[in-house]
Amino acid sequence: MSVRGRVALVTGAGRGIGRATALSLGAAGAKIVGTARSTEELEAVVAEIRSSGGDAEAIVCDLADRAQATGLVERAASAFGPVDILVNNAGIGSSADPRPLAEFRDPFWDLTLELNLTVPYLLSKSVLPHMRSQHWGRIVTVASINSRLPSLHGGAYVASKHGVLGLMRTLALEVAPEGITVNCVCPGPVRTRMNDARVEYDAERLGREVSEYEHGLTPIGGRLAPEDVAPLVVFLAGDGARMITGQAYDVDGGVCMA
Repeated sequence: MSVRGRVALVTGAGRGIGRATALSLGAAGAKIVGTARSTEELEAVVAEIRSSGGDAEAIVCDLADRAQATGLVERAASAFGPVDILVNNAGIGSSADPRPLAEFRDPFWDLTLELNLTVPYLLSKSVLPHMRSQHWGRIVTVASINSRLPSLHGGAYVASKHGVLGLMRTLALEVAPEGITVNCVCPGPVRTRMNDARVEYDAERLGREVSEYEHGLTPIGGRLAPEDVAPLVVFLAGDGARMITGQAYDVDGGVCMA
């Protein structure tokens, strides 16, 4: 399952699932290029990897800016060389502006589709020359159980996550003979800043206490931690997953099962 020595670009690495994934890949021996908008959070992740003897660099980047997104892979390659592993994690949730579709704001629709669907497209396209040159590559995209299920007042988020799942499966089919695998991880409700806001919104909408509502979010009980998602990303990024491609794995406490 080794990722040792591989160069991994992790977007949204400053906190949440991205942070946990960057730390886990770093602990497994990958060279990490982490990107996020927050300098302080990102540098803390890089410092933690380095303090454990790993290699890591930070690139502060606003992926909502198309020019920054388009140039990110080459900036990452300047740190450690060609990118072997791409983790598309950065995104925006419905909690930033939840509302019924009839009342949806068009600018928020555009931003959500840009970050959650177009950016993974741009970055995946940009890393392909790196991966093709060495006949090895791993693209792992953090999608969502909302790639399968609807979510009230989250039309843009659900559409973007359904879309990214289709995009990644198409790419997986196209590059399968080239030593490149493309997979998605679909988390359920994860205890992150973004999901905190969504849980609070839904609890208030339903007239329930946040703690009570949160406990019933999964059949196992409660929400996931970011560290519950990262191990699967690390596995899919490694040599042991060479025959797995075009898949979408739920890490959701049993939500989709139920």
